Amino acid sequence: MLETPPLSLYVHIPWCVRKCPYCDFNSHQLRNTIPEADYIAALCDDLAFEVEQLESKPALTSIFIGGGTPSLFKGASYKKLLSTVDTLLGIYDACEITLEANPGTVDAENFRAFREAGINRLSIGIQSFANDKLKALGRIHGGDEARRAIDTAYKAGFENFNLDLMFGLPEQSVGQAIKDLEIALEFEPTHLSWYQLTIEPNTEFHNRPPSLPPEPMISDLQDEGIALLEDTGLHRYEVSAFAKATKQAVHNVNYWEFGDYIGIGAGAHGKLTHVGKNQIIRTRKKKQPDHYLAASVNRDAERSEVVVSERPFEFLLNALRLRRGFDIALLEKRTGVTFSEIAKKVEYLSSQGLLVLESGRLSTTDRGFRMLNSILEEFLY
Repeated sequence: MLETPPLSLYVHIPWCVRKCPYCDFNSHQLRNTIPEADYIAALCDDLAFEVEQLESKPALTSIFIGGGTPSLFKGASYKKLLSTVDTLLGIYDACEITLEANPGTVDAENFRAFREAGINRLSIGIQSFANDKLKALGRIHGGDEARRAIDTAYKAGFENFNLDLMFGLPEQSVGQAIKDLEIALEFEPTHLSWYQLTIEPNTEFHNRPPSLPPEPMISDLQDEGIALLEDTGLHRYEVSAFAKATKQAVHNVNYWEFGDYIGIGAGAHGKLTHVGKNQIIRTRKKKQPDHYLAASVNRDAERSEVVVSERPFEFLLNALRLRRGFDIALLEKRTGVTFSEIAKKVEYLSSQGLLVLESGRLSTTDRGFRMLNSILEEFLY
């Protein structure tokens, strides 16, 4: 039987100063002035529409403002948005409220205004501290700006923050990638996202591929980097996420545990559970900012049901990314499907040394965690 999961809110800000050549997110390079006030008003209307669709109103566990480059907006705009969120859904003291920030678009006044607006966590898109790598990635900031952004966040009162770093960059050596980690660790972040550069379709890098390090070197680099992070108290709790104790990203964990989330903003995705109808609904908003702004009341591009037969795979696609795995009871409550539906495949994968089921909890082995895609393929058929 389905149960109502925790609820999060995702807010998408679609504009960037420059579109990075590796980025396949719904981001749009600035051509003119951002229609900031109109967009905030549209977000508030969009949220009011989504709240009307809810079967119940559980307390918000987290809010994540992503993009694009959300730090292009003013703190006053977010104060207005969060006031509307509080009116419609309620924001409690324990609610994690994260804003993505680009080091090239912030200063001390910005960060103070974000903090005053109610934002209590930052995710700073560093990617690298090396100027040549940042240039290769098309970033608008340099290494010194990255360092200043972190210092500025501290001074503005942000004690809880994530740093985004990438590895496997064009012509990057193992030593250079580890150096980026070492510099990041000097700032004692509570959370670090460390992920490999991949070439995605519909990106500039896909059309003009850069020279990337060979896979054997990437594997050695990952092993060395993970060991370094673990030794310094940032524990790997998800494929690309490392955190200090009690500082795992509440918002992302809700995604990975197949929780619910309202998605507002151009191109934003959402997932909502309707227990009474035995339905799980996926939502997607109009992608182009102009189309999103021009719409009234309903800004949906798509609203579709996750059929019962697909729910276990969708759950596993997310939950197996967590190093600790998940309780079988959680799978059944979040999907409305019994464990017996996947038991035979779990038994087979366990016999291959890829999964382990113990005390009602399913997780990957160390070997299985490295072969996650292969495990998931087994559940597709």
